[in-house]
Amino acid sequence: MATKKVTVTIPEDLLEEIREDATERGLSAYFAEALRMKRDRDRLREIVDWLEEEYGPFTEEEQAAGLAELAEIDAEHARRRAETGNDTSAAA
Repeated sequence: MATKKVTVTIPEDLLEEIREDATERGLSAYFAEALRMKRDRDRLREIVDWLEEEYGPFTEEEQAAGLAELAEIDAEHARRRAETGNDTSAAA
């Protein structure tokens, strides 16, 4: 995968916290993962906004069901990461 070096500015206290969490993977991998997660959340938000515009707001029951399904997915991902030794859940 091609990469490109960029310069960013972040608060010093946040950087120190991130360095503690990112020691094994390195800062670049940590930031790449965090940015992918943010991008994915933004895309999901767009879908939710479109669905609500098209069909109306989600009910509390629908929201609870969606959150429960996401929790199941997260648990399965954590289980698989633990099995393969790629457990990065502490940084997520």
